[in-house]
Amino acid sequence: LAYLYRQLGAATRAGSKGLCGCLTLLQAWIYEYFPLFRPSQLPQSPDAPRASSWISPCLPGGDEARQRLARYRQLLDELSADDVTWTPYGRDGHTDIPRSLYTGPIRFSDIAEGYDPSLCLRQFGYRQIIPRAMTVPHDQYRPASGSSYIVFWDPWVNQLWDNVAARRLDLDFASRPCKQPSEIVEEYVDWFLTRSHPRITHPTDGEPQPRPQLVHQVSYDFLLLFQI
Repeated sequence: LAYLYRQLGAATRAGSKGLCGCLTLLQAWIYEYFPLFRPSQLPQSPDAPRASSWISPCLPGGDEARQRLARYRQLLDELSADDVTWTPYGRDGHTDIPRSLYTGPIRFSDIAEGYDPSLCLRQFGYRQIIPRAMTVPHDQYRPASGSSYIVFWDPWVNQLWDNVAARRLDLDFASRPCKQPSEIVEEYVDWFLTRSHPRITHPTDGEPQPRPQLVHQVSYDFLLLFQI
């Protein structure tokens, strides 16, 4: 997961043309949360890996692939909160897997990336708040162009993963259970829009894109999930 996070960060750099890491994990995550993009699924026993139930389609390339990409982008831009399965593992999934609430850096070899469940409280059945400040690297070098960057962490971060009990987010202290799956605090929208793009497709007419409105549920705020 740490390596995938690093590669997702590298893929956002200008000039990047590919993505490494465990893409099966990313693909299965997308299927779990976004029903519009799910392929067919096979029945399986509860003990089998969840990802093995999805039947990956054999898709053609060329012009048809480009058209499909454009269609996927359109679907993403049109997504509403009702199009997201916020708790695919149930509202109590974190009780079965306590490490889901670990907060702090996760490591793989010389790679360390931040992990903070307060970024996605709705997947635990809790109201989304503005996330707290994360543990930050000691230093970093991220060029404006190019896919490679280097992050330096203090040595003590190596010990955090081994002390999950002390590094576990207290959900009841951080927020409160949702009354509806996509519930957020009102000020979250303004915070979110300063840190992400509400749409994927670039406007072609030069007109400003309309701001997502907070009515019953917020459209487009699903993009925060991609900060896994």
